[in-house]
Amino acid sequence: MNLSTHPVVVSLTPVFLLIALGYLAGRLNWIRESAVKDLSNLVFLLLIPALLFRTMSAVHVETLDLRPLLAYFPAALLLLFASIAWRGFTRSSVVMALGGVFSNMVMIGITLVELAYGKDALVTLLTLVSVHALILLTVGSVVLELVVAREARDGGERAPHVLETAWSAFKGALIHPIPLPIISGLLFAQTGLTLPTVVDKPLQLLGSAFGPIALVLVGVTLARTPLGGHLKPAMWITASKNLVLPLLVGASAWAWGITGLPLTVMVVAAALPMGANVFLFAQRYEVDQGLTTAAMGLSTVLALFTLSLVMLVMAAIS
Repeated sequence: MNLSTHPVVVSLTPVFLLIALGYLAGRLNWIRESAVKDLSNLVFLLLIPALLFRTMSAVHVETLDLRPLLAYFPAALLLLFASIAWRGFTRSSVVMALGGVFSNMVMIGITLVELAYGKDALVTLLTLVSVHALILLTVGSVVLELVVAREARDGGERAPHVLETAWSAFKGALIHPIPLPIISGLLFAQTGLTLPTVVDKPLQLLGSAFGPIALVLVGVTLARTPLGGHLKPAMWITASKNLVLPLLVGASAWAWGITGLPLTVMVVAAALPMGANVFLFAQRYEVDQGLTTAAMGLSTVLALFTLSLVMLVMAAIS
């Protein structure tokens, strides 16, 4: 097969070209730093909810295969807690461990999976996306708050109860522009109704704008990502995220008897580069912000090679 027409190359090329154009725009300051936050808000608060709601509004619960959830998240949580145990129970170790398991399923994953595997594959991916932030960010929040509580006790301060911490983290992850439109779309689908054209068409147009704008923003972010002084720890985080997680997820999916397209989507989702939400945790808990940014940039750059390898392997064994 001609390499230029290989489905993996065909699907990855536009993704990385858009990221490269965003990088160029960032380096040339065509998109100023002050505008990045506004564009990010546009993507997360308008474009992605439109895409997620419209996609899930035609999916019936009885047709969903929930085994990917049961295979993916135990593998991710196992790696998360193993990474924390390896580094020690500190704010830094939790943030670094979270960086090693939290995939960029939205800004890169949705566009890539649809281009590479079609609309049917999106259902499996969005099943993961629907609880990805809910599970991993809630667990990360609770563990980080436990670390903070221990620090407060060591300093003689009063710490909030763990149940209060858990509920606050759960609520924050649920009422979020990613899980909420997915759940709303699924609930709408169960009514048996269809979206009227006057509603469906604007949602389609908004959803179509999501992919290119999101990928350009990834490139703009990379253009402002310093790697100096953080290369070695960022490499460890990248190895966990880009290579170890897809291996664990693949093994877990195999144990559950998952094959074909769902298996491919799960492994590719696990191999996606580190998601930006981890940086928000680093900001909130005032720890390793430079390292987290560097790891996100390195993970995304190296995904040019690691993700290509994973997709080629999955194409060969599927």
